[in-house]
Amino acid sequence: MTATTMRAVVLDGPGPLSALQIRELPVPTPRPGEVLIQVKVFGLNRSELHTRLGLAEGMTFPRVPGIEATGVVAACPGGEFAVGRQVVAMMGGMGRAFDGGYAEYTCVPVAQVIPFTSSLDWPTLGAVPEMLQTAYGSLTIGLDAQPGQSILIRGGTSSVGAATAVLAAQRGMTVFATTRNPAKADALKQLGVDHVLIDDGEVAAQVRRIVPDGVDAAVELVGTPTLPDTLRATRIHGVVCFTGMLSNEWLVENFYPIGYLPQGVRLTAYGGDASDLPAAVLQEFLDAAAAGRITIPVDQVFSLDQIREAHGYMESGGAIGKLVVAL
Repeated sequence: MTATTMRAVVLDGPGPLSALQIRELPVPTPRPGEVLIQVKVFGLNRSELHTRLGLAEGMTFPRVPGIEATGVVAACPGGEFAVGRQVVAMMGGMGRAFDGGYAEYTCVPVAQVIPFTSSLDWPTLGAVPEMLQTAYGSLTIGLDAQPGQSILIRGGTSSVGAATAVLAAQRGMTVFATTRNPAKADALKQLGVDHVLIDDGEVAAQVRRIVPDGVDAAVELVGTPTLPDTLRATRIHGVVCFTGMLSNEWLVENFYPIGYLPQGVRLTAYGGDASDLPAAVLQEFLDAAAAGRITIPVDQVFSLDQIREAHGYMESGGAIGKLVVAL
């Protein structure tokens, strides 16, 4: 029997950490084509930080934030998923156009739900969906990355950076990753990074000391302040995928392509959704983690009552990997 009320985090509008309010709300009622998920855990994302800071587009308030959730099906009127099935959900307007994952229950369109089966603990499972979808989409759609290529991950200790390193190492790529903190180098090595670069703003020179022609591919996760240097680290006909904005800066002012782009270097972007993550890829990733072949980078697990502390930690940039909230 599904509960009739639930605890949820609500934003009435942009603001400081105190704007994150925990309230009792009615449990949503799913319509045909929707799935009601009992949320076991949800991951934190920079997207929700942008929402709280008033930087996100397409927002309406009040809103339960959260662009992802992991749990079990509580109800599915159309019968697409069995009650009790383990699922993840992400993107597609979650936490912006409609209420998202920062709650004990969330109601989402069927198309945003991916089933899986795993005995991994819920906090580990909750770290995966958005992190894996973004990393996988960046590698496949954004870069068309191939085994044996070299790749630079600008912002390597972020959750997406860590997942990208794991996936790139799985593909037999030579992995370069940046961090501003030398103390995080060993953690990156454990994820499969071959070359840890301390980001002093001039990473291109460091890269070219190791591969003089530049890397084959790069994922930009910091944002527009470091993008020109990331482009300079990439070889002619190499590809840079702009995926993340850890800096909270994503606009290039007065963009003049001929002056901005190094000759022959290609710039693309990735910002996809659940449809870019095949269920088989999610299952394979979870199975590999369960078998100990890969590491799912979880930095810290919080309770719902610690949501302000969790957001403060995310904003500080101190994490290596994913922050999750277990319910």
